[in-house]
Amino acid sequence: MAAVPIENWFYEVPVCTRWWTSAAVLTAVACQCHLVSPFQLFFSLQTVFSKRQYWRLITTFLYFGPLSIDFLFHMFFMARYSRMLEENYYRGKTADFAWLILYSATCLLICSATFVSMPFLGSPLAFSLVYIWSRRNPGVRLSFLGLFVFNAPYLPWVLLLFSLLLNGNMPKDDMLGIVVGHIYFFFMDIYPTVRNGSRPLDPPEFWRRLFEPRTENAGQQVQPRQEAVQ
Repeated sequence: MAAVPIENWFYEVPVCTRWWTSAAVLTAVACQCHLVSPFQLFFSLQTVFSKRQYWRLITTFLYFGPLSIDFLFHMFFMARYSRMLEENYYRGKTADFAWLILYSATCLLICSATFVSMPFLGSPLAFSLVYIWSRRNPGVRLSFLGLFVFNAPYLPWVLLLFSLLLNGNMPKDDMLGIVVGHIYFFFMDIYPTVRNGSRPLDPPEFWRRLFEPRTENAGQQVQPRQEAVQ
């Protein structure tokens, strides 16, 4: 039986972007239906370790607010730029992209626990991916709301300015996402050019091995079909 279009679209989205977006949408729906409360999801270092509510280390990245236009705006940018980054630069490198998300999430948790208290970290995590994508596509031309055209590296700053105009203050969470994204971009794209290809933020071998068996098993399943066609 042929898959319906929504299923085709779902499985065409790269795996990390697919499950992050799906989890964020399901979280918003669960909160809207009062199955869970945002107070059960936000990150608090004291609550995580004193009450052993370790799920908050994950749910803080899944809640983007109630179902609204603002939520759809966040979902669009998160899914769009995460997908383009995963498809274009991490195709066949799921371990590397998952490590990028883990690195960014860890940095944001540390920053929130130490000097910038932020209960929900999904937006800065998405913003760090937007920043990395924009820096890796310097020649791409973008249009913002059809008002003006600019090069991709200016995208994070255009979004910051737009948020400033809407809310009247500079969003510290998005600024933190830019800082985390820039650190990754520097050590993965700039630092190797002056240090003979050294990439300090490459995933360790044990992390890559977590993803290798799935790839090998998939290859073993596909191979007989290819031989049969021949």
